[in-house]
Order: sequence, then structure tokens, then C-alpha cells
Amino acid sequence: MSRSAFCPRCGDPVEGGDRPELPGAPAAGETGLCDACYFEDFELVDAPEKLTVRVCAQCGAVHRGNRWVDVGAEDYTDVAIDAVSESLGVHLDAESIAWQVEPEQVDQNTIRMHSFFTGVVRGEPIEEHVVVPTTIARETCTRCGRIAGSYYASVVQLRASDRTPTKEEREAAKEISHTVVEEMEATGDRDAFVTEITETDDGVDVKVSTTNIGKKISQRLVNRFGGGFESSETLVTEDEDGNEVYRVTYAVRLPPFTRGDVIDPEDGDGPVLVRSARGTVKGRRLATGGRYESGFEDGDSPDARRLGRIDDAQRTTLVSVEDERAVQVLDPETYESKTIPRPDFLETETGTVSVLKSRAGLHAVPEDGPE
Repeated sequence: MSRSAFCPRCGDPVEGGDRPELPGAPAAGETGLCDACYFEDFELVDAPEKLTVRVCAQCGAVHRGNRWVDVGAEDYTDVAIDAVSESLGVHLDAESIAWQVEPEQVDQNTIRMHSFFTGVVRGEPIEEHVVVPTTIARETCTRCGRIAGSYYASVVQLRASDRTPTKEEREAAKEISHTVVEEMEATGDRDAFVTEITETDDGVDVKVSTTNIGKKISQRLVNRFGGGFESSETLVTEDEDGNEVYRVTYAVRLPPFTRGDVIDPEDGDGPVLVRSARGTVKGRRLATGGRYESGFEDGDSPDARRLGRIDDAQRTTLVSVEDERAVQVLDPETYESKTIPRPDFLETETGTVSVLKSRAGLHAVPEDGPE
């Protein structure tokens, strides 16, 4: 037994003829519209009446959903094309869809997007043309607004024990700060930026946008130069939800000695040229050329006097070689001949030697520095 299928709107038979009565088959009048009635209301494309694209006038980021996104578009027309393309929908019954979007620039902030679609529906070719007026709304994104307002969530204070940070350490603080921010930006973190870097009499202050960046900078400075850091929080405000907002200060304290310093551990074995102060002080004895490392219990702050820096060394004449342990040189200040220790790094063939004069006496220093 079978029954005929009819269009529920006009009553005409629906193409396909009689249909057998099968379990679960639609009842009469529920089989769908005929082609004529179907195409009366058919729309191939679902498009918004108008569209607004929010872009940051400073950095070019685009607002999508509930956040700002860096899209790297060459101009705002490309951004508008992408936004319109994402907003268009095609009827599920359509097959073999082809389409293109052509922008018509009306003025600096208005673009008419002409969208052309073709497809096949119920075996019939169909085409449609829709126009979506698109407005470019220039705003300021959250990141650029914070930068303009000098916002920061943490500050790294670079200091040193019993001295001021060297030029190398100050420059490293700036370099590391920018490097950490660039790495965070590369992961898509738009909240990463350096707010301000200030040189002070005691060191360097670096203000950054997040506490995580401040912590990373502090860790890298300590890994590179030794020392340690501590953090402290200060309540600054409450957010719109009533949550307390804290600003974190990272106090980085570098060791009292640094690479290139000449120190006297006062252990009877003479001065040491410092090579590294990470964890423990490591260096070279100026009297013998032997290796030195402070004890684990002393770490990077052994009980020692700073005698000067290798940069203070002066070139002088090597007068004679007395034996394997001593040479005679001219005092660079008094020009008197003096006997000094002969370390294993001292080259005697050149006839000259670099020496450092300090309260511990006159000592040769290696030509290759603290390596």
C-alpha cells in the first residue's frame, strides 16, 4: 500500500510520486514543499544588514569576541574582508558553492562589501548578490591604553651588595627585560610590555606590565650574575569586581663581587681575579695562577677585600726573570725595580707585563682577563 506526497502549502504533488508507507515515514502534508513554494522564500546567503569592525588606531589590532587580536593585516580593507567573510552563512541545502567578496571603498571608514555566491539547490543552479555595509571603528585597545597610561603590575629593582651595579649589569637588565617581553609577545601574550626603565644612583628600576614578566627578569639576572631576589606585594586598588589588585616589587641583590674584580680573601694565598660570582666566587690567584673558589658556606659573599679591578691594570717593563717563582718589573708609578710573584699565566717573551698595584702590593694580571 502507498500514498502520494503533496506540498503542504499549495497542495500540488511533490516530485517523486507515490511513497510507500514505511515505519517512521512522514505523514501526509509533512513531506516538504514543492520546488515552486520552496524557492519563493529561499535565501542562499545569510548576511548581516551591516557590520562594524573595531580596530586599534595605535597598533592595528582587531577586536574579536571579547578580546583584541593581532592579525598583521596590511590595511583595514583586508581586516574588513575577513570579518565579512566570517559573518556570512550559506544555506545547508546548497551544493557546489562558489563565492567571492569585492570591497568598494566609500570613504576612509566605510566599505561596501559586495558578496557574490553561486550554488546548486535541488538540482537547480542559483546565484545571489548581497551587499554588507562595513564601518571601521577606530578605538584604543586595552594594551595600548595601558601603555599610554603608564600602567605596570611589577617593578624589578636591580641593586648590588656593598657596591653599585656595573655598566655591564645595568645594560644586561635592560636587554633581558626587552628579551623576556619579546618572548611573551611571541606566544600571543598582548599584555606583555615594558612600561619604563629608569637608571638610578643605586642601579636600575624596570617597570613591566605583569608580575610574571618581573619574576622572569629577576630569575635571569640572578642566573647570569649570581645573587638572589625577594618579592613584596603592595595593595594599589580594587578591580570592577571588588577584587584586590596588588603591585609586586622584585628586589634583585647582586653579589658584592663581580667578574673582573680583584679581591683578597685574606687566606694567605694572595689576591684573586674574579671570573664568576654565581653561586660561589670563582677566579684565578694572581700570585700563582691557580684556581680559586669560595667555600659553599660563604657562597657568593666570602669575607674578602676588594683591591681594584683588572681595568685598573697598567702596562710596565719586565726587567728580568729571577727564577720560576719571581720576576722583576718596573713599578708603573715610581719606576723602581720590584720583585713580584711569577704566576703560570705570565708571558716573559714580550718584555712587558700588565700589573695591578693595590694595598696588597704589585701583582701581574693575565692578558686574557678573567677567563
